[in-house]
Order: sequence, then C-alpha cells, then structure tokens
Amino acid sequence: MVLKPARQSPLTALRLGELAAQAGLPAGALQVLAGSGEEIGDALVQHPLVRKISFTGSTVVGSRIMQLAALDVKRVSLELGGKSPNIIFADADVEKAAATSPMSVFANTGQDCCARSRVFVERSVYETFVELFVQATGKIVVDDPAKVETQIGPLVSKSQRESVEAFLQTVKSPHLNILRGGDRPARKGYYLNPAVVVGCETSDRVWREEIFGPVVCIRPFEREEEMLAEVNASPYGLSGSLWTNDLKRALRVSRRVESGVLSVNCHNSLHVEAPFGGFKQSGLGRDLGLAAMEGYTELKNIYIAE
Repeated sequence: MVLKPARQSPLTALRLGELAAQAGLPAGALQVLAGSGEEIGDALVQHPLVRKISFTGSTVVGSRIMQLAALDVKRVSLELGGKSPNIIFADADVEKAAATSPMSVFANTGQDCCARSRVFVERSVYETFVELFVQATGKIVVDDPAKVETQIGPLVSKSQRESVEAFLQTVKSPHLNILRGGDRPARKGYYLNPAVVVGCETSDRVWREEIFGPVVCIRPFEREEEMLAEVNASPYGLSGSLWTNDLKRALRVSRRVESGVLSVNCHNSLHVEAPFGGFKQSGLGRDLGLAAMEGYTELKNIYIAE
C-alpha cells in the first residue's frame, strides 16, 4: 500500500508510517509519500504497477483520477464532495436537533465532506429552530486545537479561509442574511467564526456549492414533496440527517433522499462495520464494512471439466 496524504496535512500520515514500522510491519508493506497531487498523485495513478486507486478529496480531482485511471482500466473508488442535508420535521425533538446540529456542520471547522451544510426546517418550527441553533452556535469554543476545551480550530490554510470568505461575500443580496459569525477572531491563525446564513434561495452559491468551511444555510419548507425535490436537486449525495418521531415518515423520507448514508435523529455518518460512500458526484464504491473489501478483491471463477 502506498499512502499519499493531502499536501496541506502530511504529518499524521508520516507518523502512521513510523508507527507501522515500529509495530513490525514488513518493510515496504506501507509506504507514505508526501507531496503535491499534481506530481506524486498523477504519477501514482498512471504507474503500471498500481492496480487499485482509492481517493478521498474533491470531486474535481476525483474526476481527473478517473480519466487517468481509465487509460489502464484501473479499479477506482472515490469518496468525494458533499452538500449534505439536515431535515427537521415539526414533530421532532426540535431542541435536541438545534443543540446538536451546529457541530454536524462546523466540526473540523466545516472541512468535512459529510457536513450538514443545508438545513431544511418545517415552517411551523422554523423560527424556534433558528433561534436555538444560533444560540448553540454562539457557545462553540473557537480556539487553539491544543486546548482541551476547544471545539473548532483554524482552517487548514490561508487560501482555504479566503475561499470560504469569498462565498460569504456573495451573501450581499437583500434576501440573504448572516445571523452570526463569518468574521475572523482576534487571534493568530486561519480562524473563522462559524457563520449561520438564512434567507437562501436554491440558486444561491452558498446553498448550492460545497464550501468546505464553517458555513451553514437554513431554509424553511412546507411540503414534504417540495423539500425532497430541493434536497435531491444537488449534484452531491453523500450523507445527511433526518429528524422526526414518526417512524413511517423516517423510513419513507430516508428511502427517497439520494445519499449513501443517512442518520435519523442523530448525526453519525461513520461506523466501522457499515459501508460508507456516496451517490452521484459524491463518489464511487464504498469504504468500511464488508462492502469495502469488494473494491480490493477480484471475483474469480474456475471451471474444471469432468
């Protein structure tokens, strides 16, 4: 196995390689190569000895990997971008949903493909949910990741923070409003206070595109059918959450949401024993669970005549 970490965050992967060697893994079984994707990544994808590519990252890069891998018909699995929904029905535990939802999008400073960055709230509880959500967001501790009490640290780079701020600059039209956050805390580092945006139209960039930063958009809905149409209008389909106390509704809506993973009355996306992956432009194949093994094995049939 050859592991190439993102160029912005190589240290944990390099440490993993050191620990693997210390644990007695045979030399060469795990190799860690840090560097730019344009050079090392392209070379790995096109190397004749590499027979399987597993990539986690942006949809743009995933598409390029597919193109390069197609030249040698290499097997590819992709875990790509997302713009996951968080759906709150009026019969749900609205207080619990509002209290827990901020970290479903702001955890890891929003740099999470599973981030529930589009929130759909049934109209009758919309104002209550928004008020409670903003209150909960205000309690999030944005500080040095080395501190135990910190919940959100800085963004990975200067350019990533500038990219997120560029999205927030589009929130200038009269119908959009930043209720909280979007500003830089007074401390050294690429910090950004989590932003809560309301008044979104489905055509707005902040609503449609993956921001990969601490920005959430909240929008009310009245009819289930219309809400589902808006949920599935996204080119992504990775994860999401659904809040309701009606089991029939939970199953009905879960089946219709186009995503590879959906959590009911919680925000858990990853379980080691369960398959994880997305629909549409969120990727191909599955990680985790027994289903992941299919991407790394070949089915072979041997027929012996009598």
